[in-house]
Amino acid sequence: MTSQTLAAPPDSRTTVHRRPLSFGRFVSEAQDRGALVVQPRMGFSGPALMRAGLLATKGAADAVVGTMTIDSYTRVSDEASAVRALNSGVPLNGFPITSYSPHTSHWVLDGVRDAGFPVQIRHGSARPQRIVTALARLGLDATEGGPVSYCLPYGRTPLLDSVRNWQESCEFLAGLRATGAEPHLETFGGCMLGQLCPPGLLVAISALEALFFHRAGLRSISLSYAQQTNAAQDRDAVHALRRLAGEFLPDTDWHIVLYTYMGLYPQTRSGSLDLLERSAELAVETGAARLIVKTVAEAHRIPTVAENVEALRVAARAASRHRAAAGPGILPDPPAAADNAVYAEARALVEAVLNLDDDLGQALLKAFARGYLDVPFCLHPDNAGRSRSRIDGSGRLTWSEIGAMPLGPVRDRGRRLTAAGLFDALSFVQRRHDRTLPPSHSRTPLPPAARRPAAHRQHTQEVAP
Repeated sequence: MTSQTLAAPPDSRTTVHRRPLSFGRFVSEAQDRGALVVQPRMGFSGPALMRAGLLATKGAADAVVGTMTIDSYTRVSDEASAVRALNSGVPLNGFPITSYSPHTSHWVLDGVRDAGFPVQIRHGSARPQRIVTALARLGLDATEGGPVSYCLPYGRTPLLDSVRNWQESCEFLAGLRATGAEPHLETFGGCMLGQLCPPGLLVAISALEALFFHRAGLRSISLSYAQQTNAAQDRDAVHALRRLAGEFLPDTDWHIVLYTYMGLYPQTRSGSLDLLERSAELAVETGAARLIVKTVAEAHRIPTVAENVEALRVAARAASRHRAAAGPGILPDPPAAADNAVYAEARALVEAVLNLDDDLGQALLKAFARGYLDVPFCLHPDNAGRSRSRIDGSGRLTWSEIGAMPLGPVRDRGRRLTAAGLFDALSFVQRRHDRTLPPSHSRTPLPPAARRPAAHRQHTQEVAP
């Protein structure tokens, strides 16, 4: 697969929308006033519904980022299939930004995106050139992904191609600075496969992708981490990620973005809301500036606009309550917070990769070829596939096999996971929260949704960005 050609970045004369406050500055100003920025993972193929969804979420909380998530066809550069589906009236699982005319997409955003409501394009593509070109033509400059995180979990695109494609895309986005923009790029490395990846590896890949962006010229970056199975371990992980960002991203406006749990989601309304609230509290405790939320419908179907709005409000209220209860003494980065096992593991992995080659793209390729980075349960041909993880008795994610990763011996390898054991591990969070039924929430499970056409389904359980 060869890389795609990118057009030159548009200059200020060809940008239709006047650029409002930068994405990164919007987040930092919200954080300065004590507000957690909340954001949905919402995308619809119909322009009217996409516009309505943005308008509805815009006023859902004090600080909200709008999202246009791209459909699965566009993610793999199959615009022909996207157009056929649109012409046939088949709804897609996201907004086909490269298939609609710029006029249509401008209409979706007109009067919606402004200084108080930035909009980010989320996609999932190892070949993002056409997507970033399309978003730039709309006057947008915020998106997310990465050469590793948008390659290994999503298909069989060679990592070599993904690294090249993302290098071109990062350079293109960095070129938008000449138009007066401050383009923002968010890593997806902290969310690899959504679940069962120990935090040390998540933190390392997120930090490496952020450094990849930085070396390509970007100066507004967010580093992702997805809530996992143990709150104490998650706190260590976010503190570790903050420390690495401070060490490796000089002259950069950066923040941490936390994802509400990306794995098998609770099936009850009670369990779903409880898990969402715990993620908001984790964000407050660790100084994360932005939270990607999940809805009560995640285990069943594509969420509605109303369910996305509810999730934003629940998360914002939970964060506000937790901040107020903690009082003015809450300190997201006490001196010893980042001096933990997750940081030590992540730092070892980052240093091992950086020592492989001065070119970070080449270093990443060598790291996966040698097994220095090895994502458990990932079937991509460029992943060594020798690492394995498990959930220990305290609910922490630990290694049972490390393959060739430079982490030293694993003290307690435990038993290899059987098929039943893997299922139990995958459903660990779901089962735990579905058993936790606070009286303030309904105990009624959500009804299964009616079957939808395949093109309309969304992979809500683990990997959709």
